[in-house]
Amino acid sequence: MQLRYGFRLYPNGPQRSALARAFGCSRVVFNDALRVREDARAAGLPFITAGELSKRLTASKKTPERAWLGGVSSVILQQSLRDLDTAYRNFFDSLKGKRPKMGPPRFKSRKDNRQAVRFTANAGWKITPGGKLRLPKVGDMSVKWSRSLPSVPSTVTVIKDAAGRYFASFIVETDANEVLPEVTPKVGIDLGLSHFAILSDGTKIDSPRFLRRAEKKLKAEQRRLSRKAKAGNNRTKARIKVARAHAQVADARREFHHQLSTKLIRENQAVAVEDLAVKGLARTRMAKSVHDAGWSAFLAMLEYKAARYGRTLVKIGRFEPTSQVCSQCGVKDGPKPLHIREWTCGACGAVLDRDINAAVNVAKAAGPAVSACGAQVRRASVPAQRDEAGTHPNASRTSGSQTGIALH
Repeated sequence: MQLRYGFRLYPNGPQRSALARAFGCSRVVFNDALRVREDARAAGLPFITAGELSKRLTASKKTPERAWLGGVSSVILQQSLRDLDTAYRNFFDSLKGKRPKMGPPRFKSRKDNRQAVRFTANAGWKITPGGKLRLPKVGDMSVKWSRSLPSVPSTVTVIKDAAGRYFASFIVETDANEVLPEVTPKVGIDLGLSHFAILSDGTKIDSPRFLRRAEKKLKAEQRRLSRKAKAGNNRTKARIKVARAHAQVADARREFHHQLSTKLIRENQAVAVEDLAVKGLARTRMAKSVHDAGWSAFLAMLEYKAARYGRTLVKIGRFEPTSQVCSQCGVKDGPKPLHIREWTCGACGAVLDRDINAAVNVAKAAGPAVSACGAQVRRASVPAQRDEAGTHPNASRTSGSQTGIALH
């Protein structure tokens, strides 16, 4: 499978200027090709192929108006055309219902928050013996290597984010030798807002709420930005400060997701989660908290790490009544308001925690692949039924391994 490894880049002044030229040339080629296709569509002409666009690009580099395109690597210009083809393909697939709905390609701006160029293997880039990244017509740039690459990368993408930071993103191929040894535990996960994740073994993982904790600083920086004169250097500096504050929040959230997802995958043979309607929840009054939790990114990490390490990930339907069914006896007694966090089953008398009960039901709904044990529950006194001389048989059933999870 293909994996992406990102590392921080530290280009010097001339290298930043060279990268700025590369970003600009890539953007111009993308916009020129998009304009040609849009003009052809408006005139009722056939769709212009990628090969024709490549020929026009080569011809335009010989004209005085576009001669400066020769100052950057030709590979990144061709990759820009590939990006346009990908954008059109995704748009057409969305019209056919093969992927979620999305709009047609749009023109890029030099004021976009994110700029990127991609170098493939035939561009002649390499990692020097001294650990620097050598790019054609850019030079040798310092890289902060946080870990080693598992294999020789096929492509590298240089990215400049809104905060002015530079990153090198490598795509590498990994083999199937990373399958982890088989373990016994299997777990169901119920995602929430007060607690980020509740496991079927009874563990509750608090939600860090990175955005909520940084709101005071973000408001202050945003207020300073709003008071700066437009089109001034001070406004640019203030905008970068706002972007850096948001980047710190995003980085902290991503690190939390990585640590938790890796721990769950390593310690459990199978993991069951609920397929949440994040887009729908993001349109409610809880939108800020939903975005702050980052459920979609966390589930995506669980999915690719399960595939990488030979684990099983099962997603159950979002309409499964996990909060309405008793995890001990299976009786469904209807929906409950959100303020009810603990309830007593009328059939078996089990005192159930709402979130833990939902996590256990998530594991059960996943089927035999996730035969997770439920957490222990407290028993309430149940009066003897008229037709029997004791409590319900299910009332004496217990379960559970109490495996804690700690993040450092």
